[in-house]
Amino acid sequence: MSETQTVLYRKYRPKNFDEVFGQEHIVKVLKGSIEQNNIGHAYIFSGTRGTGKTTMARIFGKAIGCSDNDIIEIDAASNRGIDDIRALRESVASLPFDSDKKLYIIDEVHMLTKEAFNALLKTLEEPPEYVVFILATTELHKVLPTIVSRCQLFNFKSPSTVVLKNMLKSIIEQEGYTAEPDVLSLIASLGKGSFRDTQGVLQKIMSYSDDTHLSVEEVHSVVAAPDTAHISSILQALHDCDTDSLLKTLHECEEHNIGPHVLVHMVAREVRCILKIRYASSQHKAIINEIGEEHFNHLKTYSDTKNIFSADTLLAIIESYRTVGHAFIPYAALELAFLKIIANNSSQ
Repeated sequence: MSETQTVLYRKYRPKNFDEVFGQEHIVKVLKGSIEQNNIGHAYIFSGTRGTGKTTMARIFGKAIGCSDNDIIEIDAASNRGIDDIRALRESVASLPFDSDKKLYIIDEVHMLTKEAFNALLKTLEEPPEYVVFILATTELHKVLPTIVSRCQLFNFKSPSTVVLKNMLKSIIEQEGYTAEPDVLSLIASLGKGSFRDTQGVLQKIMSYSDDTHLSVEEVHSVVAAPDTAHISSILQALHDCDTDSLLKTLHECEEHNIGPHVLVHMVAREVRCILKIRYASSQHKAIINEIGEEHFNHLKTYSDTKNIFSADTLLAIIESYRTVGHAFIPYAALELAFLKIIANNSSQ
């Protein structure tokens, strides 16, 4: 992580349960266990990167009375062997330094070798009463089932656009900045469901801005994101099966050095919304809260044309994200993917 990404993330990292965004379901259970003096001996925090797993672990450690000296963090990505776990087991045997409990946070625990997992298993089964383990992972399926069965499992949700916008609004106000309404939505989208990445994008925009007012144009300049006109043109071209308009828009995006992955992500987000508007009427209010009523009504016009934006369309766009990453001409891969969508729609 670069220094520009680090500043806001560290400054606004939650310090207690009340400051945590988007994980209320976990906060409620952990606070309840502390209030009822029913603290478990081992937990697994699972979720995508940047969702606050390690931060929540530190908050929990403080809440159960651990000092900084008695919160031990271990990176399993670089300490993944059986000898590392043996050293951990020796450390566990020693009493807390100046607290009633010791908390061990093992980050990226899925990186441990099978032998290391087996060595950890015995300690997890019968730890000293003063020891609590929190295992954090982005890939729960790689953790041995025998380990998972001995822990309380908490799944961290990727924050919604609404949650990220609320966080951004709070930070921007505290930093003495203002922002155009669409800035929050755009940065939240670029954050891809990660608090850390979202704060990183905001940090770059704030560093780039000449004053304390953040504009959409500044966001486009810094992160090479497509503007709403580009996204709208692509959607319309797909809807109309208009290959000429599609290729023209993609050419403009390439000329403006817009990252193809960012472009695919934003188009996929729009098509997903269209499908949710069509098939999930119960979610309409939530979608309006997320994207605004005007944009909702715009996408609803596409949702009424059932054969154009289908599940197959969204799947093809999502698959193009991976293809673009391996192509030596990324935009050529993107053009082919969208042309194939139009060809399939035309044949229907």
